[in-house]
Amino acid sequence: MPLPDEQTAEALETIEFGAVLERVAAGAVGPLGAARVLDRWPTDDIAWIREELTRVGEVAALFRRGDGLLAEPIPDVTRAVSRLRIEGSVLEGMELAALQRVMAASRLVHVDLSRVADVAPRTSTLIRALPDKALERRLELSVDAEGNLLDTASPQLAAARREVQASRQRLLRRLEALLRALDASSAQSEASVTMRGGRYVIPVRRDSRSRPPGIIHDESGSAGTLFIEPSDTIELGNALREAQIEEERETLRVLRALTDLLRPELSLLRGSVEMCVAVDDLVARARYAVASEGEVPEVAAAPSALRIVNGRHPLLLAGTGTVVPFDLDLTEHERTLLISGPNTGGKTVLLKAVGLATALAASGIVPPVGAGSHLPIFHRFYADIGDRQSIAASLSTFSAHARMLRRVLEEADDATLVLLDEIGSGTDPAEGAALAAATLVSLTRRSSVTLATTHLGSLKDLAGHTQGIVNASLQFDAVTLTPTYRFLKGVPGRSYGLAIARRLGVAADILADAEARVPDAERSLDALLAAVEVRDREQRALEATLGEQALELESLSSRLSLQNQVQAAREAELKRKEKDAERQGRQEARAYLLDARQRVEEALGVARGAVDEAAAREARRLVEEGVSALAGEALADGRTGGRAAGQADGTGGRTDGFQPGDRVIVNEGPSGQVLEIRSDGKVVVGTGAVRMVVEATSLAAATPSARPPVRPYAPPTERIPAGDSTLEIDLRGMTGDEAEIATVAAVDAAVLAEQPFLRIIHGTGTGVVRERVQRVVSKDRRVAKHAFAPRNQGGTGVTIVEFSA
Repeated sequence: MPLPDEQTAEALETIEFGAVLERVAAGAVGPLGAARVLDRWPTDDIAWIREELTRVGEVAALFRRGDGLLAEPIPDVTRAVSRLRIEGSVLEGMELAALQRVMAASRLVHVDLSRVADVAPRTSTLIRALPDKALERRLELSVDAEGNLLDTASPQLAAARREVQASRQRLLRRLEALLRALDASSAQSEASVTMRGGRYVIPVRRDSRSRPPGIIHDESGSAGTLFIEPSDTIELGNALREAQIEEERETLRVLRALTDLLRPELSLLRGSVEMCVAVDDLVARARYAVASEGEVPEVAAAPSALRIVNGRHPLLLAGTGTVVPFDLDLTEHERTLLISGPNTGGKTVLLKAVGLATALAASGIVPPVGAGSHLPIFHRFYADIGDRQSIAASLSTFSAHARMLRRVLEEADDATLVLLDEIGSGTDPAEGAALAAATLVSLTRRSSVTLATTHLGSLKDLAGHTQGIVNASLQFDAVTLTPTYRFLKGVPGRSYGLAIARRLGVAADILADAEARVPDAERSLDALLAAVEVRDREQRALEATLGEQALELESLSSRLSLQNQVQAAREAELKRKEKDAERQGRQEARAYLLDARQRVEEALGVARGAVDEAAAREARRLVEEGVSALAGEALADGRTGGRAAGQADGTGGRTDGFQPGDRVIVNEGPSGQVLEIRSDGKVVVGTGAVRMVVEATSLAAATPSARPPVRPYAPPTERIPAGDSTLEIDLRGMTGDEAEIATVAAVDAAVLAEQPFLRIIHGTGTGVVRERVQRVVSKDRRVAKHAFAPRNQGGTGVTIVEFSA
């Protein structure tokens, strides 16, 4: 329920509650929504307050996300809705047009409330049932925006209006003909048909002898002209009037019919009006919350803790200056806050800001406070701020303050907020301080929340021996003697009276005498407070330095993180280039082998066409040397750089003096076994099924960790008969690319050696090598057929290849 008007209204007027409401109401789109905001008043209904604040928080969140809620202005239809209750009443056209606008606006608002129902569930409870859309459509077809009935309102009305128009045109044409028939002495040349007394007439000179007979309805101001309705047009005028009466009769009938259609929808119309006004009021409060950066506070019935985070005075936010926020925290056991300090320090502003924050919250308006704020809901407000002197009431300043204190002490309880500015002033300082102390102690014992400001030094000691009273101050810069408006709880403030007087130029001897007259106790307290201020400034300077260092460390950390990301990107790029180089080497190796295969086939053709055995053997030797060299180069290019690195690290052995049977590495690539040392110094090396003739300088002794040797093979000088051991190659331990290269080379060598079979050992493993072998032999035209070996000879780990004859 709303708080009692008499005691609350005076306090709210003192803290300028009405001015803040006007700021909030400025966000409404219509006068009814603004009026609803201005009518808001603090209440102690906790459930209602929480519901209202929750709705404001939901809509404010929509605005902060860039969305929002639609509010539509509507006209004031209070009188029209009230008249609908009266049976037989007929609404005017303007009232019908206003109701039509209400129905159109409510339909738009209804749609938008439904749209945000999921993200703003409490707000969506404002939805009300709407009148039938057909009724809205009927009003659109019947009344324009100015309240005039349209011809589409009824066929009879349209016909009556056409008849009025036709009758008027007939009458005017007859009158204009009569007027033109008059001579120049009877009427002026610019004379025209006009209207007098609701009848159409013509102007005729009074002294005209040829004026037509008829009814005189009026005369001019000079009495020289008569306005006559000629007898010939009286019947036409009567016909026009009859048509107008019929139009008026039909107009009334249409208005009555439309009113009767609206009367059953009275409750729905009221609901529509309430929905539009409530949404406009809500949107205005949400816009204010967003503009003031206010967050929905927690509320609880007093007595409870009072905590304001990032609080600001609402009226200061409307200005252009910088507003310094404050944080205030009073626990349930801290009931009185005694604020001291110099003038113009912001003490009174703080009192009003706290009072406004609690009053706005109790009115369903989010005050300018930050998240985490907790506000008690008070049953009573008292504010004694400013000079209450009244000559009419014979009240001095102190008398007015004393009268307010009496009223507060008579009525205040634990659900009361009391704001006392300059308590104990206006009289003898000693007596004023005594009265102030007694008042504050009494209010504290009642658990009333009291915020009081003072300049009296003796009151600063009150918090030291009275539980529930806490000192506070608003910081003042002792160097520049200007306020910083920074709120400090637990520390009383200095008055700086003598310091300010010194800055304003008061004589030094006067100030010295004044300082000597200050009581020792107050001088000691002032010195202690000065020391506290110095330590506080040093602490804040240290905190600022640490904050700057933290920011610098964070910046360095960010740069280091960026450098790590750049380094990681470079490493990834290097790995990519390494893989690309390896892939390119394998592709070149395959190209070499394809070239070798083509040369083998060409040499085979030459060998088969040789005229004698000697020529055939020479052709075969040349082919074998060319194939071995190309295959060796291909295998060397297809290897990764790992073995080359191993040789660079000293893992290789000697490079000459090899003997048949030695394990060697060719060109820092494939490993093999020395098969023969030729007379020209070249070495024949077998790598699986491939024989290569290379220079001794391109060889290096293989390490024990080199790839396991394949079975040595020397191609026979004549065809191996059936039943003898066939050519064999062991691919186990190779990669897929290496196995493919070795298979192609082995097939070429077997064809050169005129072997009927080739036994390829690839093992089972992951199946990659086996798949590469199958792909190579299946595409080779020289292979007649291929299949896996019998189970007792290796099974799927061995592929047997048969060549064409």
